[in-house]
Amino acid sequence: MILVEAPGLFTTVQDLGRMGCGSIGVSPSGAADAVALRVGNRLVGNPEGAAALEMTLAGGTFAFPEGALAALAGSDFGAILDGGAIPAWTPFRIPPGGRLRTGHTRSGARCYLCVRGGIEVKLFLGSASTHVLSGLGGFEGRSLKKGDILSIGKSEMAEPGRQGAVSDILLPRKPLRVTDAPQSDWFSEAAQSIFYNSGYRVTEEANRMGLRLEGPVIPAPAGGHMITEGVALGAVQIPAAGQPIILFVEQQTTGGYPKIANVISADMSSVGQLRPRDQIRFERVDQTTARALLREQEEAIRAIH
Repeated sequence: MILVEAPGLFTTVQDLGRMGCGSIGVSPSGAADAVALRVGNRLVGNPEGAAALEMTLAGGTFAFPEGALAALAGSDFGAILDGGAIPAWTPFRIPPGGRLRTGHTRSGARCYLCVRGGIEVKLFLGSASTHVLSGLGGFEGRSLKKGDILSIGKSEMAEPGRQGAVSDILLPRKPLRVTDAPQSDWFSEAAQSIFYNSGYRVTEEANRMGLRLEGPVIPAPAGGHMITEGVALGAVQIPAAGQPIILFVEQQTTGGYPKIANVISADMSSVGQLRPRDQIRFERVDQTTARALLREQEEAIRAIH
C-alpha cells in the first residue's frame, strides 16, 4: 500500500485514459504526459498503461509500509528517499517503511510515480484515470488528500532486467509541431503568418482541460464562431479574442471555435509538461512527417526494457 502523508499541489491517479467514449461526451482524460507514464511503467516491469500517480508542479510525501519497486518519470521534482536523492528515469527499491518525498518541480510541470503492480482502483468505463471535472474514476474521483491509503496491485510479469537509456526523443521539446486542422484554410495568410512566426505565453488558465495562450492576436474567421463539431485532442482553437487555446486530455468533446492547427501525437507529451508562463512557438509539419515522428518516438519507448 501507499500512505499519503502529504498530497502535493494536485496529485491524481492516471493511466492512459478511456478511449472511444467521445460519442457519449466523455473525454479520454489519462496521463498529461503519456510518454513519461509509459516509460515509468516499463522501468518497473508493468504494462505501459498501468495506473500511477501524476503530480503537478509540486509533489507530495508517500510512505510505503511494505516497500515497493518504483520509478519516477517526467519532470524533476527533487525526490528524496529516506534522506537520499533519487534521480528520474531510474527504477529504485523502497524498503519496508520507506518514505518518498518529492518537492517543487525543477523542470516541466508533471512527474509520475510508477510502482510495480500499478495503483489499484475501481475502473470507470474501463480506465483508472481520474476525470477531475466530472469527479469520476481514479481514487474517489478526486485529487489525493492527506491520509489517503492506496492499494498496489500484484504483478504477474517478470522482474525488469537491464534498462535501456532514455532517449532525448522522449523528453519535452519546443517548438510544438502541428499539422493543419479542419478549418486551417479559413484563416488568411496573414493570420497564419502571425500564428507560426510569433511566440505565445502559457497563461495561468492552463489545466487538464486546455491551455489558454497569450500573445499576438490572430484574426479569427467568422467572428471566431462556427457550427459546433467534434474536436480532437491537441486541437488549437482560435476564439473571437484571437488568443489560441490548446485542447487537452479533459477537453470538451465538441466545440464551436475554428481550429487553425492540431498538435501532433508525438508532441502531446510536451504539452503535458508546459507550465504557466512558459513561452512556446508552433512549427508546421505535414502528415507524413507527423507519422514518422510518432514511429520514431514509439521505437524509443520500446527500447526501454
